[in-house]
Amino acid sequence: MARKAFDTFEAVSAVVPREGGYYAAIATKAIGGSGAPRFHKLLAEQTFKTARDADEAAALELTHLKGVGEDGDLIW
Repeated sequence: MARKAFDTFEAVSAVVPREGGYYAAIATKAIGGSGAPRFHKLLAEQTFKTARDADEAAALELTHLKGVGEDGDLIW
């Protein structure tokens, strides 16, 4: 799992299970906030056989992330 912190949000690499594999994802949450993180699927046309492969792809995408908007949307 890779992590990147911004002013008011943090983002971590994540996976979302699907039948037959996993999607790469980035989860965002307000720093110090309560509640569940918001998951953003990445590379929607691509699925991975293992959670590890999906997390590695998400970690690579996380390096390109410029920020997280006030509403939790990803800024590329």
